Order: sequence, then C-alpha cells, then structure tokens
Amino acid sequence: MAVVLLQDLHELENSLRVDGISRIAGVDEVGRGPLAGPVVAAAVIFSGETHIRGVRDSKLVPPKLREILYEEIFSKALSVGVGFSSVAEIDRMNILQASLLAMKRALTSLSLIPNYILIDGNQTLPNVPTPQQAIVQGDRRCFSIAAASIVAKVHRDRIMREYHQQYPEYGFDRHKGYCTPGHIEALKRYGRCEIHRRSFQVKELLDLFVDSPAPTLKSVAGA
Repeated sequence: MAVVLLQDLHELENSLRVDGISRIAGVDEVGRGPLAGPVVAAAVIFSGETHIRGVRDSKLVPPKLREILYEEIFSKALSVGVGFSSVAEIDRMNILQASLLAMKRALTSLSLIPNYILIDGNQTLPNVPTPQQAIVQGDRRCFSIAAASIVAKVHRDRIMREYHQQYPEYGFDRHKGYCTPGHIEALKRYGRCEIHRRSFQVKELLDLFVDSPAPTLKSVAGA
C-alpha cells in the first residue's frame, strides 16, 4: 500500500478533484486501544472550497476545541456519517474486523454516496466497490480524514460519558475506557462490567491486572 506524503491537509483531495473526483469521503475510527467501550468511526465529505481552521488529528486537539470543531464540521460538511461496533462484536470478530465494520457502517450512514474513499491506516475496506486508498497517519495528512477523526473521537467520548452515568465507579468520563492506573484500580476493586472487552490481548491484560497487584502504568491516550 502506497504511503502518501502531503505538504498540507488539502493536497491529496485537491489532486483528486483535479481528476474530476468530487465526493471524497475521509474515514477514521477511534477506540481500538481501550479496555472498554465500542469502536466508533466517522466518514466526512466536504466540498472543495471548505476549510475549517484547527482541524487536524484529533489526538492533537484539546477536548474543548474538539467539541467546537465537531459542531463546525457538521455545519460545513456536505455529509457526515457515524458508525460503531459494539463490545460484543469486538469480542466476537477481533478488533481489526470490528474497526473495519464500524468504518463501513459510517460510510453507509452518509446521505451522499462517495465516489472515492480515503481511509486512515494501512487497511482498505473489503467488499466495498468504491475506489479507496489507505493512508498511514492519514489523520495528520488529509483534511477529511482529520475531520473524521474529530467526529469519531467526540462521538465516542460522549458515549463513554453516558456509560459513566451507568457505571460511575470506573471513571469512564475521565479515561474513556483506556488503560490508566485509575482504571486498573477500579477493575481490581469492582471487577469487569458489561462494557469491558473480554477478548484477545485485552482479556489477558485484564486477567493479569485484576488478579495481581496493580503495576505502574503510563496512561494510554488516543485513538
């Protein structure tokens, strides 16, 4: 898979529009790494004239600014789609397949049909007939992917804050399900809840931390 190096966030999309491709969907997902909660993906289509100051990889944007940009993206985009894969689906099919499924669901929820898809990462979507391109670190290299990363991040954070109302003892409003010392302490004290993942590496990690003294951990930020 070719890696595209871009000088600015609009370069790739502008080059596609020169070739007559107009409806370009940028796609990204958030939530591969946490111990709890769903994977959330977003797809965003902009017109060629759209620019939103401050849009970049969601991990580089402060939370309050992400919320502002989220609203601006929805107001200025031609179409925005959001999809997710549940904890049960993650446990059943593995995190990669669940992430790809969430991205496909985001695309199908768009109100416009894209004629080209730009995807963050190194994986294209199987069984999708639309031409597509995977871009490593696309959320730092492509405007529509960066916008999708912000939409997905804000949407997932809101979901995890809602889960905090149901399971306040775990602190999901703070760590959003990621592996932090506070999250591990809560797991040791209360065990797993319904939204904790139980499969593959996460299962081994939880078994280790729940059944043994808490180690010193660095917070896992991000996507």
